[in-house]
Amino acid sequence: MIELIQANRLAFALALLIGLLVAWWIFRSGKQGPRREWRPDVLDEGAAPAQRNQALIDAPVASSVLDVVPDVVLTDAVRSPVPAGNTGDDLTRIKGLGPKLAALLGSLGVNSFDQIATWSDEDVARIDAQLGSFAGRPVRDAWVEQAKLLATGDTGGFESKFGKI
Repeated sequence: MIELIQANRLAFALALLIGLLVAWWIFRSGKQGPRREWRPDVLDEGAAPAQRNQALIDAPVASSVLDVVPDVVLTDAVRSPVPAGNTGDDLTRIKGLGPKLAALLGSLGVNSFDQIATWSDEDVARIDAQLGSFAGRPVRDAWVEQAKLLATGDTGGFESKFGKI
């Protein structure tokens, strides 16, 4: 066997060199991965957007939802006072109205079934515009209809139409 290698030394060296080149090419192309085209980045826009964003971060926080939407005027039906001695109703009894929405409505001055029961379509639209990611819930979940039944104490009618409280 050694005699065979010595007689074909040049062929074995050439085969070894080709094998090393192929191995180098395979491992080199695997590390680079696919070529990506250039895409714009937010940092390519310069310092102006960063200054604008910093101004938003440094701005004072609104104390209530009404400070965020100052041009919205609520009617008396929406913001009617709660009767004396009543701290408000548990609005979470309305299907589709959870604790976060109840807190948001409370910050808008709504905390009783009577208030919601007297909402007109315009009142619903005004409140809906202030609900952010919860927009559409008053109509979809029929809050006014539910509040009318709960305000009158008609739990039987409520449960027959909307399910168990």
